[in-house]
Amino acid sequence: MKMVAAVLPTAFRCSISPVFRFKSSATKPHYSYFQLQLQLHHPPKSFPSFLSPHRSHSMASATLPSSQSAAAEVHSSDADVLQRIQSHQEKAARLKPAVEIKTVLVNSIRGMLSTFSQKYEGYPSGSMVDFACGEDGSPILAISSLAVHTKDLLANPRCSLLVAKYPEDRTDLVITLHGDAVSVSEAEREAVRAAYFAKHPNAFWVDFGDFQFVRITPKVVRYVSGVATALLGSGEFSREEYSVAEVDPVHQFSKPIASHMNKDHADETKLIVQHSTSIQVDSAYMLDVDSLGFNVKAGYQGSTFKLRIPFPRQAVDRKDVKTLIIEMLQALKSNVN
Repeated sequence: MKMVAAVLPTAFRCSISPVFRFKSSATKPHYSYFQLQLQLHHPPKSFPSFLSPHRSHSMASATLPSSQSAAAEVHSSDADVLQRIQSHQEKAARLKPAVEIKTVLVNSIRGMLSTFSQKYEGYPSGSMVDFACGEDGSPILAISSLAVHTKDLLANPRCSLLVAKYPEDRTDLVITLHGDAVSVSEAEREAVRAAYFAKHPNAFWVDFGDFQFVRITPKVVRYVSGVATALLGSGEFSREEYSVAEVDPVHQFSKPIASHMNKDHADETKLIVQHSTSIQVDSAYMLDVDSLGFNVKAGYQGSTFKLRIPFPRQAVDRKDVKTLIIEMLQALKSNVN
C-alpha cells in the first residue's frame, strides 16, 4: 500500500496522544445539531430517511413516477420530525456554560496533562493523569519525582489539562484548562489529600516519599462542545469567571440515577422522551442528570442520537429528581387518558 503524506505549509511542533478525538473550534464550519452528528456517525448511504440531506419535495413529486410519490411524502414527514426535534432542543433548559464546564471538571477524575518537554526542547509532552478538584475548582494532581511530567513542571510550570465529559465519545464536550502548576504547601496538605482521596480512595501511593501534591491554578478554561451539547457551542472563561461559577448539586448523582433508570425503568424513560419531544423514539438510554434535566441517547428508525430532556422545574437534590420523574410520568398518563 502506497502511503501519501500531506504537506503542511509550515512546520508545527506537536505530540499525539491517541486518547481523545475532537475538531478544533477555530476551523470547523457551523453545522446544525443533527447535520454535524450525521457527518460523525452515519455514512451517506446509511442515512435513515428522516435524516437524509434536504431536497426539493415539490420538484421530486413532479419528476418521480407515481409509484415513488409515496416515498416523497414520507421524506416530507421525516423532515417535519427533524424540525420538531431541533425546535425542542433549542428550548430545552440547560445549565449555564460556566456552570456546566465547572460541574464536569469537578466530577471528573482523569485527563490529559500537557507540559513543555525538557528532553525534547520546544515540543509538548502529554501524560494521562488522575486528578481531583479543590473547593475553588482547581485541579489537584499527585505527581512522582520520577515522572517525566514532574521534571517538565519543575522547569516550566505552565501546563494544560484536557478533560472529556465522556472519554469514549469523541462527539461530546471537551474542556481544556490552562494554568500554572504550584506545589501544595505543608499546611494545606491534609485538606488536599482528603479531597484527592474522596475521588481516588485506593490511591495509597500518594503517601510514598517521591510523591507530592500540586495544584493547577487556572488562567483560562476553554471548551469545545460536541454533538450532544451543540447549543453550548465553544468559548472560554477567565480564572475569575471560572472560580465564581457554581457546581450543579445534582450532577454528582448522575451515575446511580442513570444506572437505576436504565436497568429498572427503561420503558418509563422512553415514554418521557416521547412525551417531551412528541417523537415516537424506539429507545432512550439515560446518560447523565443535572438539576435542570437529563441527557439521553435515543434510537429512532435505525439512527442513534442524543437529546436533552428538561425537567418541569429545577431539582433541588437527588430525592427531588425522583419526584420530578414521577410527576413527568403522571403528566403523560393524564394526557393519554
